[in-house]
Amino acid sequence: MMQQFITPKNIYHGKGSIQKLEDIFNEMNVKKVFMLTDPILKELNVIEPIVEIVERNHLDLKISTNVVPEPPLKVGNDVVNEVKTFNPDLVIGVGGGSSLDLAKASAILSTHEGDVEDYLNLTGTKELTNEGVPTVLIPTTAGTGAEVTDIAVFSLKDTKDVITHKYLLANYAIVDPVLTYTLPPKVTAASGIDALTHAIEAYTSVNATPITDTLAVEAMKKIVNNIRSAVWNNHDYKARDEMANGSLIAGLSFYNAGVAGVHGLAYPLGGLFKIPHGESNAVLLPYVYNQIWPATMDKMYSLYEVFDIPVEGKTKREVVKEIVQALYDLVVDVGLATSIAEYNIKEEDIETLTQNGLKQERLLKRSPMKFDEALVRKVYEHAYKGW
Repeated sequence: MMQQFITPKNIYHGKGSIQKLEDIFNEMNVKKVFMLTDPILKELNVIEPIVEIVERNHLDLKISTNVVPEPPLKVGNDVVNEVKTFNPDLVIGVGGGSSLDLAKASAILSTHEGDVEDYLNLTGTKELTNEGVPTVLIPTTAGTGAEVTDIAVFSLKDTKDVITHKYLLANYAIVDPVLTYTLPPKVTAASGIDALTHAIEAYTSVNATPITDTLAVEAMKKIVNNIRSAVWNNHDYKARDEMANGSLIAGLSFYNAGVAGVHGLAYPLGGLFKIPHGESNAVLLPYVYNQIWPATMDKMYSLYEVFDIPVEGKTKREVVKEIVQALYDLVVDVGLATSIAEYNIKEEDIETLTQNGLKQERLLKRSPMKFDEALVRKVYEHAYKGW
């Protein structure tokens, strides 16, 4: 069977890789740059090295901080209008998943008619017809993988939806781990578990391939071996370097193999209760795999070395159950919530979550176990009651 593997056109990674921006400007004959970033990153001068490169090249620069977590449609449309008005040669997204998603969406939609909602996966009626403004995506978290995907996520009233198309792939992705060195522990934890979720869901996806499996396993090794130190010790830069690499590799894997149940059921948590994406994944990760592992036992078993689980004298079932427990323990160790009740979600909310979770067919269909209504409800119920 023929299989395809897709990546952005160019990826630069490693310390100092943002310096490649100067070459990019020259190659693309850039004169005007629109930079979209989180307001806190501007306030903390995280973007200053990037601004210096732009100014050194005497380019016309507009910086927008019109970014919020889990962006709603209005914010998306506002940023699209900003890009249209400025009419840049290049859009640079700097930040976490929300900044990068908004940069992708605004760059493409600035050359199209209509609003963000017209192009959504579940309800949109228009199609993308051109590549839009070129993009450079620069993550400042080690987690979302948004720099290497063609997806832009938006919050709706009670769930999330996406714009997804090959035209949203970045012209350049730059992953410089130095930009992650000042991340606070909770953001490090949430984005790191997000990256781990990308890797393990890609690995167990029905669309997995030998290439995505190789990347997913390597990503899991880097994340599992380094996330605790990255969270606990803010000056362990080697751990942060490895987390950045792990996130990038996980992104390449899940973009091609897809994510599934954890992400699908996390979307309503973000849409209804505005729980940040990484935390939504983290709180559901062990509960989803505690249900679906029988449908992917061989693959789960093969991860025993990644999670440092001894196998001698144990059945596959016993080993896999220990791996699921290790997922839960990791979420605990990095200080994230282990029950949706910790977010003031009530038991009566489970039915609404269930019905909205079922709508995420694009994601759920990649799961090795079919997510029918009973299974979706069971995951939310267990996540509510706790481990």
